[in-house]
Amino acid sequence: MQLFVCRAPESEPGKVVARSLWFLISLLFVTSSVAENNIALNNDAEKKEAQKLYQQYCASCHATSRLGGMGPALLPENLKRLRKNKALNIIAKGRAATQMPAFGNVLTAPQRQLLVKYIYTPLENMPDWGMAEIRKSHLIHYQPASLSNQPVFKADMLNLFVVVELGDHHATLLDGDKFEPIYRFKTRFALHGGPKYSPDGRYVYFVSRDGWVSKFDIYNLKTVAEIRAGINTRNLAVSGDGKTILVGNYLPHTLVLLNAENLEPIEIIPVKDKNGKTSRVSAVYTAVPRNSFVIALKDIPEVWEMHYNDKRQFPVRHILLDDYLDDFQFDPSYTYLMGAARNAKNGQVINLNIGRKVADLELTGLPHLSSGITWNYKGRRVMATPNLKKSEISIIDMTSWKTIKRIKTLGPGFFMRSHENSPYAWADVFFGSNKEAVHVIDKQTLEIVKTLRPSPGKNAAHVEFDRYGKHVLLSVWDMDGELIVYNANTLKELKRLPMKKPSGKYNVYNKINRSAGTSH
Repeated sequence: MQLFVCRAPESEPGKVVARSLWFLISLLFVTSSVAENNIALNNDAEKKEAQKLYQQYCASCHATSRLGGMGPALLPENLKRLRKNKALNIIAKGRAATQMPAFGNVLTAPQRQLLVKYIYTPLENMPDWGMAEIRKSHLIHYQPASLSNQPVFKADMLNLFVVVELGDHHATLLDGDKFEPIYRFKTRFALHGGPKYSPDGRYVYFVSRDGWVSKFDIYNLKTVAEIRAGINTRNLAVSGDGKTILVGNYLPHTLVLLNAENLEPIEIIPVKDKNGKTSRVSAVYTAVPRNSFVIALKDIPEVWEMHYNDKRQFPVRHILLDDYLDDFQFDPSYTYLMGAARNAKNGQVINLNIGRKVADLELTGLPHLSSGITWNYKGRRVMATPNLKKSEISIIDMTSWKTIKRIKTLGPGFFMRSHENSPYAWADVFFGSNKEAVHVIDKQTLEIVKTLRPSPGKNAAHVEFDRYGKHVLLSVWDMDGELIVYNANTLKELKRLPMKKPSGKYNVYNKINRSAGTSH
């Protein structure tokens, strides 16, 4: 069972079942407030049965301990924004934009209710994960003095890609000129949030769902240090000066600062508002021009900005909002933050200089703003964002903040990508019966000019350009998957590389130079 993991369901039937459960929930809960309030397990027999169901259907993704694995932790502390009747919905029908399958035809209504009771029951002993536990997990595999300051292979070090292969928990370092693998190495289980590079591109930092942060030296092809910064973790960010890592956790409700050189912990920052309410962290990103980290919170309607300096001081600035921010994107100057909660309401625009909301965004469904991209269109800057629920891409004027067009697609999508040197934007159709399709959009006409179906029946998703914008890499998300290389101008297929469910691929140059065509 998986409630929140931001990955795609494997099949359309799971989505259909998901929509149907609203009717079931109305029968179970709308006419009775008792079921919502009487959530505790009634006796040892119920507890034993609930534990048995959980181990059979949920533990493989969420861990026997309920602390999270491939899926997030299933504890009351992590379910604050999910009402119990909606949790029943999700168990029965699955959840859009995740790998959470539908159990409506597998579990009876009483069994689903029992599972909901179980996951909303606090653990008898919540594990601590403070500074002592973090320090104890710290691993130094190689000392810097033992490693070469020159690459041990020949390639354009700025045109490399790191390809995450989710299928067997590996990553591949790829030559972006020859499109040949240089080195394949094992990663921690269930990487999440996308790897991040040091400012010079030598090091890449990974984080896993269960909180492990790993530092990989590209020059020497070695994992040099690791540390477990949380129990259930969202993502990490690298400061613009390359000195500090910030890790955002779902569990515990903390931010963790690490020394980027050796991953030594610096500080744990509890995430709470002025009234003491705690929150999971939705995402952390680096705003390099601002010398700061920007943090979105899952359970508190605030966005935080944390500046960094040579004195290793990290003051937190609280910006109060009208709504939550689960997902956001910056404008190129990093003055404006465009964000949305996953609640089907409009998005909002925050001016980070003045610290308040300045506009609403006309967005419905479930926009995936962190995968949004920007470009110049008819003399103005626009942002495009895919939608995890609706079959459309929204184009937003970044001066008026109005939606100027909605491009109809063959289904909801997960990722968009482009490059400053390319006339095209690429968008997948990650969810639904057309998951094999990828749209190519002309950035000046705002029209789909071609739809590719590289591997019929298999999910095609996540494009990344090489540093020059001349080539495009596309993933086929399958255990017997492939990385497909295209000419970015002619759209001609050039090469296929077999891989184990390749998900994201990340070009060094585009990332460290904050290309407007990719995520940051």
